[in-house]
Amino acid sequence: MTDTTAATNPPVAHTAETTAIGIILAISFCHLLNDMMQSLLSAIYPILKDNYHLDFWQIGLLTFTFQITASILQPVIGMYTDKRPMPYSLPVGMGFSLVGLVLLAIAHHYPLLLAGAACVGMGSSIFHPESSRVARLASGGRHGLAQSLFQVGGNFGSAVGPLLAAFIVLPRGQGSIAWFSIAALIGMFILWRVGDWYARYRSTHANRPSANRALPLPRRQVAVALTVLAILVFTKYVYMASLTSYYTFYTISEFGVSVQASQLLLFLFLGAVAAGTILGGPIGDRIGARAVIWFSILGVLPFTLAMPYANLPVTAVLTVVIGFILASAFPAIVVFAQELVPGRVGMIAGLFFGFAFGVAGIAAAALGLVADAKGISFVYTICSYLPLLGLLAVFLPNIRK
Repeated sequence: MTDTTAATNPPVAHTAETTAIGIILAISFCHLLNDMMQSLLSAIYPILKDNYHLDFWQIGLLTFTFQITASILQPVIGMYTDKRPMPYSLPVGMGFSLVGLVLLAIAHHYPLLLAGAACVGMGSSIFHPESSRVARLASGGRHGLAQSLFQVGGNFGSAVGPLLAAFIVLPRGQGSIAWFSIAALIGMFILWRVGDWYARYRSTHANRPSANRALPLPRRQVAVALTVLAILVFTKYVYMASLTSYYTFYTISEFGVSVQASQLLLFLFLGAVAAGTILGGPIGDRIGARAVIWFSILGVLPFTLAMPYANLPVTAVLTVVIGFILASAFPAIVVFAQELVPGRVGMIAGLFFGFAFGVAGIAAAALGLVADAKGISFVYTICSYLPLLGLLAVFLPNIRK
């Protein structure tokens, strides 16, 4: 559970550590299920575009609806649960995702698609802040590792979603989305058990002193650092939105690949994102989150600049490299922010997860308008310069000192 617990009760330290790892893996697996269900939405965009004769701006509005509902509630829920933890809110969040999937499966007109996207987004807004807190509680002090394991579940889910869409939803049609409600039910059961552990953890540690909320640095310096981190999240997620929402259309229009082949290319990119996420946290535990952030945001620049001019094989390789490097930043950013503002784990998780979702949603809608006006290739040309904002990492303080 925690280093303190292990030190106080030496005979059961190994058991406590095993239990903590099991909880982190359970939360990570549920994150996989949650984000797999989320990614089905973007993965079926080609089907929806054909079935409902949608324009790119309408595709962007679907993403915008999902991302905004997934972002607005997260900081609010995080702030509330910092004061009043809610162990059993986790299965409730998965229940919203279940409702969203059913709506997407049975929708026969565009407004119902928007409603389904909104329900899936609300499920995420409930799930992320509290599950991030559980991962931190179970970390035993290795916050970067716990955050990476938690987030990589979501990345694998995002990668698997398009693959399942390519081999299940595309051949069988929109109604087959309802089959994935089984995954939501499994997630609800596991999260109920995690809620039991969380409730016992709170009961066991009820007499512990409250977390120290004293800022490690002057308030102004903390505010500047949080602003820089928010800008770096903006950089990362605008570029990620360009790929997750429009990469399939880009490969189809530029290289003439089939819809199924475009989904496989998207799977390669999202798989690289998962690999980068799982390495970013542990490396940050060793060398510091600041160094990982520097490398991740700025180091990806040569590859993003090259991608708009590459052929299909090189594009596939470049997106894998981009996904791997860029993804390593987010676990480090979340841990860095939680260290800047101690004692507010839920609020920080909610703010950064919520901000990431919101930025991605707004970016998806805006980039859809750009794609309609200037073409899909132009989107990747302008987005290729975004990692230059990684230079702002110079303003991040060295907390390790």
